[in-house]
Amino acid sequence: MDYKDRESVKQFLEENDIKDVVELDVLFRQITGVLLEEMLEAERDDHLGYFRSDSRSKQRDNSRNGYSKKTVRSNHGELEVRIPRDRKGEFEPQAVKKHQRDVSEISEKIISMYAKGMTVRDIQSHLEDIYKASISAQTISNITDRILPQVEEWRNRQLAEVYAIVYIDGHKYRVRREGRVQDMTVYGGLGIDLNGKKDLLGL
Repeated sequence: MDYKDRESVKQFLEENDIKDVVELDVLFRQITGVLLEEMLEAERDDHLGYFRSDSRSKQRDNSRNGYSKKTVRSNHGELEVRIPRDRKGEFEPQAVKKHQRDVSEISEKIISMYAKGMTVRDIQSHLEDIYKASISAQTISNITDRILPQVEEWRNRQLAEVYAIVYIDGHKYRVRREGRVQDMTVYGGLGIDLNGKKDLLGL
């Protein structure tokens, strides 16, 4: 998706059934969280020197040790990220550093990695920019291999055939209350459930 191209943005919103800014922020926050965690997992794999499924893992002198939770700020609101740990306490994550509480700088790059049309090289270029040479080219390649299935799964996910929709509108009136003239809005709406049944809403 080209963020500067109006038609590209419009297509993205339609494909993801985005109706307002709130829904868009929720979607982007979820995407950022998922991809950040995958990047951190790949970093830990690189630090330990083996993948989770590696049969040689029992021969290593260090191993995985669960996760700690951390709340960080992004361009789309706060999100909770699981930070991988190792038993020796030597793993120092780079995507979200130990005392880092703001990931706004990288959140837009993460979102763009989910956009259609990006090649493996494009994604690697984004990762190199995020990490700013703090990790090796091989680690970048490993991270790319790990996040590509996530990206492809999201791009090719099956959308629901029917969505619940609520239309809300209101009319503003000037009313006198306690000796003062005030603006008041009367709201009403029309809801459509998953079976297509309509129902007037009094709000």
